[in-house]
Amino acid sequence: GLEALDSFSTLSLDAELTGDDDGHNLADIVGATDASYDVVVDREAVKAGLRRLPERERAILYMRFFEDMTQSRIAERLGISQMHVSRLISRSCARVRNEALAPPRPAGHIAL
Repeated sequence: GLEALDSFSTLSLDAELTGDDDGHNLADIVGATDASYDVVVDREAVKAGLRRLPERERAILYMRFFEDMTQSRIAERLGISQMHVSRLISRSCARVRNEALAPPRPAGHIAL
C-alpha cells in the first residue's frame, strides 16, 4: 500500500539525475519525438478534402497510393487512358492539398 502511494508523487523533468556529474536531467533520458505523429496530423488534415472528391477520383487515389497500382494498371481497370489517370491524380492531389492548406473557415460558413 505504501509503495502505491508513492506512485502519485511527481518528479520534474528538470530534476537532475543523481550520481550524474554531467548535469543531465530526467528530460534528457525520458521519451523521444515520435516521427509517426506527423503522419497522423497529415492524414487528419486531408480527410475532409478526400471525402469531397468524386467517388471515381477517390477510387483512383486509393488504387494508386494504397494498392500501389501503376497508372497504366488503373487505366486498364477503368477503361481510360494512362494520361487521363495521371491528370486525375494530379488534379485530385492538388485539390486536396489546397483544401488542407487553406485557412480554416469561420463557423457557420457554407462551402459552395
